[in-house]
Amino acid sequence: MEYLIQEPLVKTAKKKALILMHGVGSNEKDLFSLVSYLPKDYYIICPQGHFALGGGRYAWYNVDFSSGKPVYSMQQEKESRELIRQFVGEMKAKYQLDEVYLGGFSQGGIMSYTVGLSDPKLVKGIVILSSRLLEEVKPLLAKQAPALQVFVSHGTQDGTLGIHYAREAKLFLEGMQVNLSYHEYAMGHQINQQVLADLNKWLSAQE
Repeated sequence: MEYLIQEPLVKTAKKKALILMHGVGSNEKDLFSLVSYLPKDYYIICPQGHFALGGGRYAWYNVDFSSGKPVYSMQQEKESRELIRQFVGEMKAKYQLDEVYLGGFSQGGIMSYTVGLSDPKLVKGIVILSSRLLEEVKPLLAKQAPALQVFVSHGTQDGTLGIHYAREAKLFLEGMQVNLSYHEYAMGHQINQQVLADLNKWLSAQE
């Protein structure tokens, strides 16, 4: 997959990386614009979605909201899931990473949920920004993941993916016994300054 990378501005003994995946209809430049708000001792890696929608717009899978509920291609989701797993492995090897945190906004967060919770030994943690956990993939997920670090942020006024998605995921994550940092904000389907401040603090606290 094509990607953008910012190498650490502060070198540390432990090499940590945050892989951030964009939402549907965007591209790798979107979340890469947030680099200055994130910890300086991390590699920040932003890959481009596998499916081209045209005009510089990409997705991890096609989704249709015309019915009022998101209807998506399960085959494309599976294809992207495997590509992301492979990409994480490639990044670990290429940059000799000790820890990887996999995250994303909206559809990128959906993919982070599935990859991280189905293979919790692949990454140290996942970062979920205004997203949801797919019901269809729950049978694929680990029963418990007590070592997995999880950061979740969601807007209470989100009109694209309602806050109920985050609250339902919270209950599911608690059942998996992950190390959960859960945050709700008075915002819509977005990433605001408070989200970035809380995420920065959370990432900086990871050992």
